[in-house]
Amino acid sequence: MADFFNHLLFGVYPYIALATLVVGTVIRYDREPYTWRAGSTQLLRRKQLMVGSVLFHVGVLMIFAGHLVGLLTPIAIWDALGVPHGAKQLLAMTAGGIAGVMAIVGATLLIHRRFFDPRVRAASSTSDNLIILLLWVQLGLGLSTIPISAQHLDGEEMLKFMVWAQGVFTFKPDVYQAINGTALVFKLHLFLGLTILLLFPFTRLVHMLSAPVRYLWRPGYQVVRSRKLDPRHG
Repeated sequence: MADFFNHLLFGVYPYIALATLVVGTVIRYDREPYTWRAGSTQLLRRKQLMVGSVLFHVGVLMIFAGHLVGLLTPIAIWDALGVPHGAKQLLAMTAGGIAGVMAIVGATLLIHRRFFDPRVRAASSTSDNLIILLLWVQLGLGLSTIPISAQHLDGEEMLKFMVWAQGVFTFKPDVYQAINGTALVFKLHLFLGLTILLLFPFTRLVHMLSAPVRYLWRPGYQVVRSRKLDPRHG
């Protein structure tokens, strides 16, 4: 029975979540482009928003980059660079811990603002409230894995998750077996992370894909019409 649930949650569910992420995001962008945004409540209690938002976004971006590089870089590359698995795990714990604390403090400020300010609460949707709470729990689970990882500084624990993550993207049918025997908190962290990916297309998280990169090549000047040359003003 345990093997069945491991197979379902970590062998099948990742593909359901990733397929929903990709297909759902494309459909939403095509059919509901005007919902592709994060509703702003900046005018309502701005100071707490700015502090919480900066801490949260910087922390989450650091975590995302760390997970992307740490889990999906082929193990052979780390070995070729001479980076021991234990050193990589220690770096991940340190950098991830700092980023996680920043992100969860920021998320806590945003949650307090969203739920305890009547005006902000009135301007918030159910999906907005749900996703920030899920992200807060996910950050808490991530931080909770650090003490357990500290008991296995040989890097073997992290190696299991690298094998699992890379196995998902290379379509290995028995990929779920890579994380058999790992602590429950790690599995909860993985499951909730996949669930957030599943919900991604249906929430405000889609604005993460709308980075204003076009501003990098936009002309640095602005055309300003002089009142003296404007015929409407004589």
